[in-house]
Amino acid sequence: MASGAIKRFQDRVLGPNRIGLPSTTSDVWLLGVCYKLSEDEASEETDDGSVVAALKHDFSSKILMTYRKGFEPIKETTYTSDVNWGCMIRSSQMLFAQALLFHRLGRCWRLNKSEQPEPEQEYLETLAPFGDSEASAFSIHNLILVGESYGLAAGSWVGPYAICRSWESLVCKKRKQTDSKHQTLLPIAIHIVSGSEDGERGGAPVLCIEDATKSCVEFSKGEDEWTPLLLLVPLVLGVDRVNPRYIPSLKATFTFPQSLGVLGGKPGASTYIVGVQDDNGFYLDPHEVQQMVTVNKETPDVDTSSYHCNVLRYVPLESLDPSLALGFYCRDKCDFDDLCLRASKLAEESKGAPLFTVTQTHSLVSHHSSCEFVEDTEEEREEDDWQLL
Repeated sequence: MASGAIKRFQDRVLGPNRIGLPSTTSDVWLLGVCYKLSEDEASEETDDGSVVAALKHDFSSKILMTYRKGFEPIKETTYTSDVNWGCMIRSSQMLFAQALLFHRLGRCWRLNKSEQPEPEQEYLETLAPFGDSEASAFSIHNLILVGESYGLAAGSWVGPYAICRSWESLVCKKRKQTDSKHQTLLPIAIHIVSGSEDGERGGAPVLCIEDATKSCVEFSKGEDEWTPLLLLVPLVLGVDRVNPRYIPSLKATFTFPQSLGVLGGKPGASTYIVGVQDDNGFYLDPHEVQQMVTVNKETPDVDTSSYHCNVLRYVPLESLDPSLALGFYCRDKCDFDDLCLRASKLAEESKGAPLFTVTQTHSLVSHHSSCEFVEDTEEEREEDDWQLL
């Protein structure tokens, strides 16, 4: 469990711990799936066949990444734990792991609740790359290594924009090290949706269909016109907190079947928001310190309970820091086209405050390929200023 000091930090930054369902009758949307509640089902007397039980099972099946301790030092530092500074990295690992889980096992997959479950190989293959060592492809060690140009460093806190660009660089690096016949580790391309001026400069980002297609072609090394795709959309939705006019659109994205939720929280306290009910967001909290665990498919009896959470926690969406990032997983071109239609409709209904817009092609938005290392200017890096206060 979290230490007393971390618990006090959570309460101070995220606000008092809010647990359970804020409403007994409002619908809950969890990464594209709707749970319609009734007063009777939301009571404590519910059985395992209730809607609430299904919601909790779905929530507990999402991948949780938290602070870890006892891992090998990061690079030349003495850091063997990411306590108090690694929450944004952990939140981003959750989103990326969830994309891989959707890709391998589908949205309907649920964690086996039997007392002695035998984890699926695809499930173990999803967790394995997130181990805490340089040997694990998507470890905190490797993210810090490729993210130096975006401000990632052991002991320092970073914001959503920097972590999105760092994932883009890491995916590109690993893809270049993998031939086309061995894509099990990395079956998904990544594309960052940006605006006319890359970085956190305000204005709605533009999802350019032509650019997303180019990312897929480059990821497949020219062998395919389309590949499974992870879209990351860094946003700035206000000044000190999320502007209320964006909240309806933000909530609506959780109804998209492609939804991977939101990287967001408050400065110095990132979370992974996976669902909404009314104006509240359900989140997975990385601020728990746990011993490092080695997971791989050769050890099917490994205990993976530390990668899941049974406690529903929520935070008012209006209290979030305006710097956040959306995630979407598109399995194929039809899935992507459907996302574009939904996003375009949402933008039209946003009353002049779209989260992002969609265009077929354009010349104003510069395309940063997912397989090209692009360094930001010093001015751009300074704008991603989520630092631990």
